[in-house]
Amino acid sequence: MDQVKIGRFIAECRKRADLTQMQLAEKLNITDRAVSKWETGKSLPDSSIMLELCRILEITVNDLLSGEVIMMENHDKEMENKLIEMLRAKEESDRRMLAFEWVIGILSVILLLIPSCIACLFPMKEWQQILVVLSGLIPALIGFCFAMKIEQIAGYYECRHCKHKYVPEYMATFPAPHIGRTRFMKCPKCGKRSWQKKVVGKD
Repeated sequence: MDQVKIGRFIAECRKRADLTQMQLAEKLNITDRAVSKWETGKSLPDSSIMLELCRILEITVNDLLSGEVIMMENHDKEMENKLIEMLRAKEESDRRMLAFEWVIGILSVILLLIPSCIACLFPMKEWQQILVVLSGLIPALIGFCFAMKIEQIAGYYECRHCKHKYVPEYMATFPAPHIGRTRFMKCPKCGKRSWQKKVVGKD
């Protein structure tokens, strides 16, 4: 999607509706800065307010995502192309997030090991050792939890039995036994437990 083109289109539609950035922002319960970012192509409207934005500007979601008004005869094909493009963008985003998970995991291990080594190698009182270890343990645990959250929401887990692909709840993912990104979990569709692999695409 061309964010700059979409931004210009939003600005044109807003002016056609005789609205200022502030007035449009008030109708959507957001800041005028957010509207400004859309119109300059720095960001896209959040999906939660996209329908309301289209209603106010009297356009379709397909028009918005295309950055122009789509004629009816081209509507279905354009919608299909936009959906494919959005799926590809999500897959690419998921890949980047899963790569970032490795970075967070490695940094968390380093944060855990360095203070532990310092506490073991240098002479200090017991309470000082505990403080040094905790100084690494706490941020490491936060890092591990954050990495776990990324693994949960990026991509899908695929059931070995019915091949259903889904995003599990955090509390179902966190305690599940795992080997790398393959986790032993219960499929919400068939109800069977299996070792489920992490996959990026849904198709």
